[in-house]
Amino acid sequence: MSDAAQLTIAEVRAAAEAVKAAIDRHLEAVSAPAEADDPAVVTAYEELAAAAIAYDQILYEVFDEVTPFEVPGDEGSGSYAGPDQPEAISVLIRRDYVIADPKRLRDQAERVDNSLTPGGGPEGAVNAAIGVLFGEYEPDEIAARCEEFGLEEGDSTLWVAATDPTEPGEWLPEPFDGADPQLLICRFDVSEVYDDELDGLDPEA
Repeated sequence: MSDAAQLTIAEVRAAAEAVKAAIDRHLEAVSAPAEADDPAVVTAYEELAAAAIAYDQILYEVFDEVTPFEVPGDEGSGSYAGPDQPEAISVLIRRDYVIADPKRLRDQAERVDNSLTPGGGPEGAVNAAIGVLFGEYEPDEIAARCEEFGLEEGDSTLWVAATDPTEPGEWLPEPFDGADPQLLICRFDVSEVYDDELDGLDPEA
């Protein structure tokens, strides 16, 4: 490996260590007893955001990859435009699955609801099975047991966005209209592309 390549990888690792240190400082600041708008918390937040952005940038420059999270910035059309202290938040989750084994999916549903036609039944039985399983199990349990249910896990994302307090049932008719990127506080993405990124790193480099 050339000296230049070693240097760039060392820079990536140094940026990663800076993020880890910033996380520790941020945790220390937020866990210490403090009043609202504590300057130490604000400073730690800003340092963590700056370290994360720097790491993301050098990771892209060296490996043409990005981190599985985004830090709200001050520039660009997608920058955070919500309140500094939101009164409420919305947690929006998307998980994709491939139906890898329809028979296994139906078999699992039949164990839960014996009114389903055994052996697959008429057209639409897969949709009925999906309705039974997602009605019986929490989404997190389905994610953990997806292979058992005949599903193959795809990409997923979780958004935490600022919102206004709402009355019960107020947004149910159009639940996803409030997915405004400018109100996004943080997001967490899971995808095979990130696994490929980690697999490509040389631990001996």
